Amino acid sequence: MFINTISFGQDIPKKPKPIIGNPVQDTLAINANDIKKEKDIEISKKNQDSTVTDSVKPKELLEHIVKYSATDYTKFNQKQQKLYLYNNASIDYGDMNITAGSITIDYNKNTVYAKGITDTIEGYTQKPVFTQGSNVVEPDSIVFNTETQKALIYNSKTEQGEGTVIASITKKENDSVYFVKEAKYTTAEDLEDPDYYIRLLKAKIVPGKKIVTGAAGLYIYDVPTPVWLPFSFFPQSEKHTSGIIIPTFGEQNSRGYFLQNGGYYFAINDYVDLAVLGDYYTNGSYGLRLESAYAKRYRFRGNVAFRYENLITSEFGFPDYAKSTIYNIRWSHSQDSKASPSSRFSASVNLGSSKYYQASINQINSGSNYLTNTLSSSVSYSKTFDTEPAINYSLSATHSQNTNTETVNMTLPTFQGSIGRVYPFASKTGSKKGIIQNINLQYNVTGENRITTTDSLFFKKEMFDDAKAGFKHSIPLSTNFKVFKNFSVSASTSYNEVWTFKTIEKYYDSVEGEEVTETINGFDSYRTYNFSTSIGTTLYGMFNFEKEGKDSYLKAIRHVMRPSISYNINPAFDKYYDTYEEEVITADGLTTTDVEYSRFEESIYGAPNKSFSSSMGISLANNFEAKVRDKDSTATEDKKIKLLNSLNFSTAYNFAADSLQWSPVRVSGSTQIFDNKMSVNFGATLDPYALDNNNTRINTFNIDNGGSLFRVTSANLTASWSLSSKDGNNKDKGRDSGTGADNPEDVLPENLDFANEQIDRNQRGNRKEEEEENEFFNHKIPWNLRLAYAINYANSRRQNEISSHSLMFSGDIELTSKWSIGASSGYDIKNQGFTYTQLRFSRDLQSWRMNFSWIPFSDNKSWNFFIGIKSSILQDLKYEKRRQPDRQL
Repeated sequence: MFINTISFGQDIPKKPKPIIGNPVQDTLAINANDIKKEKDIEISKKNQDSTVTDSVKPKELLEHIVKYSATDYTKFNQKQQKLYLYNNASIDYGDMNITAGSITIDYNKNTVYAKGITDTIEGYTQKPVFTQGSNVVEPDSIVFNTETQKALIYNSKTEQGEGTVIASITKKENDSVYFVKEAKYTTAEDLEDPDYYIRLLKAKIVPGKKIVTGAAGLYIYDVPTPVWLPFSFFPQSEKHTSGIIIPTFGEQNSRGYFLQNGGYYFAINDYVDLAVLGDYYTNGSYGLRLESAYAKRYRFRGNVAFRYENLITSEFGFPDYAKSTIYNIRWSHSQDSKASPSSRFSASVNLGSSKYYQASINQINSGSNYLTNTLSSSVSYSKTFDTEPAINYSLSATHSQNTNTETVNMTLPTFQGSIGRVYPFASKTGSKKGIIQNINLQYNVTGENRITTTDSLFFKKEMFDDAKAGFKHSIPLSTNFKVFKNFSVSASTSYNEVWTFKTIEKYYDSVEGEEVTETINGFDSYRTYNFSTSIGTTLYGMFNFEKEGKDSYLKAIRHVMRPSISYNINPAFDKYYDTYEEEVITADGLTTTDVEYSRFEESIYGAPNKSFSSSMGISLANNFEAKVRDKDSTATEDKKIKLLNSLNFSTAYNFAADSLQWSPVRVSGSTQIFDNKMSVNFGATLDPYALDNNNTRINTFNIDNGGSLFRVTSANLTASWSLSSKDGNNKDKGRDSGTGADNPEDVLPENLDFANEQIDRNQRGNRKEEEEENEFFNHKIPWNLRLAYAINYANSRRQNEISSHSLMFSGDIELTSKWSIGASSGYDIKNQGFTYTQLRFSRDLQSWRMNFSWIPFSDNKSWNFFIGIKSSILQDLKYEKRRQPDRQL
């Protein structure tokens, strides 16, 4: 390879012709004034001999050092003043770099001509690559003028933002302006045969800023369409820029034609933005959305959104004419773990009108959002002090809203503080041993301001009228130790003190003949304590099935049991209870009775225990594993499989109760079958007591009443099954790992707003091919199916009925790497009807995407078809057709 450096502005020494194929390195000094002629030298000498010296130095034609190299040869023609570079040629001049198969430098015309080389086997290869700054152009050939910095570029391909400009002739005016003629603009991956492009008759390109064109038309596979514009503008800024958001046009049965999700995007700065979007319907309904995202690297990130809709039903003057307003507020904030190791702030807020997702007519709320029946929020801040013991505190605000009952529960705020666990008798070195050294205590405090209200009073001053506030202090003291080597014993006691700021007083109003409850504002408190202890151990049992001399499939079954017994004492705190006399009319006339109540019973943490409780709890936890012969003949060890992950029994006996001392036996268990693809959970409640003729529990065992040992009062069974054709493929691990279907969200329908870029592309079925099938016969059809089955049985009062029985399913099939179809639905077996159902398919059209979704029945039945370009810069080049739910009479 020849590597040379040309320093312009000096005379040129004679250079011997290099031997081709022999690496040579030379330094050439070339006159920057285009090889001065002899006459020019004489004039220069006269100027030097004159008494007046001209201090003005002639301007050099080239201001930078030119570095060049080539693999085969570099040849300089002294007569023509041309330098020839051949094979893997490269030239650097300032911030400009050109690589090509052949480069010719003409010093007379100050031009650089670069082209590829032609090979009889490979054809035209080593095409030029022109790089200046961050702009890269890949043409067939290029002519560059080093003096004017202008260039002519032939058959070039250059990336501009998310797209590529393919131009037959490009004129480089300067470092920041290009003019093109007969160009194509596309975001397709295959530039040799793009599936679509926008034909630009003439255009001006400012790299990194914009593309301004004259007449431009859309071509699909070289077929012209009637979509032409007299001019167009393509922003190419690498930074966020403000601009108009094109709305979606459509028709809604009950509200006429509409424009949805149109507005303006404000790129405020590098840390925060704002999108103002609006909807308008021809019957007068309208909507407003404000959405903002913010982020600061290594500190935090989040987004906030406010949505409001003013809905008008029917027409003014009709009986069914009505107006309603709905709103929704969402806020998500997360703190980077590197921001502060000792404190953390987070927020997840979703609140608003209870019927927002059901009543909203904006397309972004279609699909799975329609089934939302709970809104919840949480905003919290926590701080940890690195002391001994550690001190922690947190402040949080929570919100829970049932959209069916329209009940809202809030805590504004909740304070929690604690002092870490302290071992006062433990040695400073070594492990803690024995009952004394393991004694530990800590301090916890919780303060709440709890509000329960309804949707109609939300964000109104009336919601605070019935607010409850208070503090709860707790000091737990506990220890643990072992007895008889194999039994673990733990004992604990706790002291609790409750502060409240509202109490009540009750009395009987003989005039009105009713009970009167008065609220007393002021500080009050009560104190309680309790004691508990437990003992437990672990037992292992092994059942061997392998016989000597025989190789059986089932080797052994291992049974692990964890029995435990606990004892709890809760003293009676009847000193916090009062009585009042109530007049009651009986057959004997007017009599008075004493009614007992506690002034704390309506406080935030309720009233203390009135009755003494002394109870024993009994529980037994089991799991079963089997050891079997591995089907893999090369395996050196037997295979372990789980038969039952858990099988638990629990009950309690109350020594202080005068009747019904035994609590019902609760049974629960879980297992996984079919190679952990199917998860099964089951449970039951067994009551030992009988029922009377009024179906009320009586203090008589069921077996003594002529029945069985236990009555089954309730039972439940849930099963989820996740199937996939890619069980061993890393591609679907995590989603179809056997437990993914436990989440009900996995079988819910997807969002129907295919056009909104703020919805995750994965929800729109925008799948990309991750690997190519080289063999036609080796083609696979990936699929997945998620099933969820649930059945509940109720018999607490001899009703003996199936309270609920349902099956939900969701699945997808990739017919090819580009085609995907799916469905989500369910069947209510008890009521014999299908639940919310959605059918969908998606098609990856390389640069385009096509989606279709259909809800065939329900009050929200509709369908939506969408086809559009994937690239965000051309996302408004789309077609969408939507059928809204039918008009309800």
